[in-house]
Amino acid sequence: MNASSTPSESPVPYPFNSPVEMRFSEKYARARDLPGLLRVQLPHGEPGWLITRYDDARFILSDPRFSRTEAQRHDEPRRSEGRTGIGVVAMDPPDHTKVRAVVARAFTARQAEKIRPQVRTLVNSLIDTMEAAGPPSDLVTGLAAPMPILIVFQLLGAPEADIPRFTRWSRAITTSSVPAAEFDASAEEIRRYVRRLIKRHHAEPQDDLISMLLRDDTGKSRLSDYEVMQLCVNLLQAGNVSASTLLGNFMYTLLDHPDQLALLRSRPELLPNAVEELLRFVQLRMGTMNPRYATEDVEVGGTLVRAGSAVLVSIGAANHDPAHFDNPDVLDITRTGIQHLAFGHGFHHCVAASLGRVELQEGIRALLTRFPDLCIAGEVLWKVDSLVWGPRVLPIGW
Repeated sequence: MNASSTPSESPVPYPFNSPVEMRFSEKYARARDLPGLLRVQLPHGEPGWLITRYDDARFILSDPRFSRTEAQRHDEPRRSEGRTGIGVVAMDPPDHTKVRAVVARAFTARQAEKIRPQVRTLVNSLIDTMEAAGPPSDLVTGLAAPMPILIVFQLLGAPEADIPRFTRWSRAITTSSVPAAEFDASAEEIRRYVRRLIKRHHAEPQDDLISMLLRDDTGKSRLSDYEVMQLCVNLLQAGNVSASTLLGNFMYTLLDHPDQLALLRSRPELLPNAVEELLRFVQLRMGTMNPRYATEDVEVGGTLVRAGSAVLVSIGAANHDPAHFDNPDVLDITRTGIQHLAFGHGFHHCVAASLGRVELQEGIRALLTRFPDLCIAGEVLWKVDSLVWGPRVLPIGW
């Protein structure tokens, strides 16, 4: 075991991947093969220990000795100059547990299935517009980007007319090159916007998620306006960035694997399983999940991580760990028992995972049904300065 969290070698620059074409760097495999953990240095903040193995990732994500709140007291490792840890993702139990318990009622698998017809209608409406304009069409601006944020705005009772300005603020806090002042200003605009939404819902309750959260008067789990605001900020960000990027990533990956695309067309009942395999196979973040800090000395993967040290979990690397997945670098939509970590693990497991699955399933289903000859029809442009990995423009034809 490495008995120190300060090895003699200098930290290695991170992230490893090129921001194009979604090809994993071989450096992840080399990091997994090390006898201990690898020390890495992101463009901003202090160094941290990189977690690349599946078992280590599950351990870190579920062990309360690794704190997200503690990261706010440090110069946390990050790609952007601004600090990204806002909202529920920056909370630890018991505060996080309280907020999650209330909102989880709205995002059960059963509730997601109730929303499925609404998602399907929206997806087909967006595809109608793309089809009417004729090919080639940008899948990102036509479907992948608008669909999830429209759903989240509807769930929160927010006016659709506000989406463009929210998207501008959201883009600023997920762009690695944005100066800290612009980052902080955009993050505050998002918080201010949500606070106004909450105030409006107090005055005029609606049949939506914010009103449900505000009228919970059980006494045991009632949320403050601040807690509702933190939660809504994260839901909006997830809907605008994560879900929209994933759909573009998944379609690019399927089109890049024509054998799997043909298999899915011939066996549409495989769609739910295909989404799980794509969640495992495709890495969303260019780097890692939000850093956690050890609150005491803990051994992880053969290294003693000292109290006050940062750990960075690479979900993509963990999901490609050959110690847990057979042939992990092969996309196989018939793979069984896919226990991926794409939605996290433990107390920070994504509360809206069921809704995300429905959105991805309906988006893929509609594209394959409506466009039998779907293909890439131009140059793919990538989000080279984004905190997430995926196409900025994905031209398709049919």
